Amino acid sequence: MRAPQRCAGFSLIELLTAMGIFLLICAASFGLLTTAMKRYRWESQTLSAFQEARFGLDQIVRDVNDSGYPPPNQFQTLPADPSLYAITPVAWKPGYLTPAPCQIALTCAIPGDYDIILETKTDPLTPGAKVSWIRYQLAGTTLSRAVVDKTNGDPDVTTQGQLVPYVQNVVNNINNVPADQAAQIQTDYPAMFPGGNPVPIFQYMCGSATGPQPCTDPGVTNSPKNIRTVSVTLIVMAPIPDMQTGRIRLVELQGRGRVLNPNQ
Repeated sequence: MRAPQRCAGFSLIELLTAMGIFLLICAASFGLLTTAMKRYRWESQTLSAFQEARFGLDQIVRDVNDSGYPPPNQFQTLPADPSLYAITPVAWKPGYLTPAPCQIALTCAIPGDYDIILETKTDPLTPGAKVSWIRYQLAGTTLSRAVVDKTNGDPDVTTQGQLVPYVQNVVNNINNVPADQAAQIQTDYPAMFPGGNPVPIFQYMCGSATGPQPCTDPGVTNSPKNIRTVSVTLIVMAPIPDMQTGRIRLVELQGRGRVLNPNQ
């Protein structure tokens, strides 16, 4: 009888070689997958941060557009309760260049480069709804927002304890950023911070007989009731640097709110 023939197979060296090649391919594939996942996570976080900033800017512009509503001249008989109407669009301290009342009894906060208090009715369709104070304030790199009913008190004090984080990583005030990051930002984005100076979030234009002008003029038009536009600039930093270049990524968003119901 014929002896059975032996089937040819792989040697141990061939098997080890094939396994090594397979492991190298798997390692490369997983490495690429990990990099792609990190890149996706970074882009998602960056996009979310910038979308949050865009939403915040749009809300600020809407609040400015609605500020000063309803003005006193809308009523045939002025309500006895001052919280039912807006005395001025922007809460501004009396005695700042030109005295003017801006709230029920006490003083108001001065609108600043990074801190503003608006006065408007947020729910105009509800009868008897009170006017609200809406405050935006930058502390560090967090822009916070507060909405409270207008009361017989100081809007600065009344809104201060109600502020909640609204937009994160706002770097308009470059002095609030760590020194190493500030130096890198000024190197990579010199046009955003001319001369390395902070960039105001809020800038004001007042109405006058000769047309709009900055609200720094010491004339009689420099008054809360004469604010006509508020230009808003938000410079937002991505939460983490670019994973490939290590560069800080910034975006600058701009908007302009126009007071539609000025108190003349």
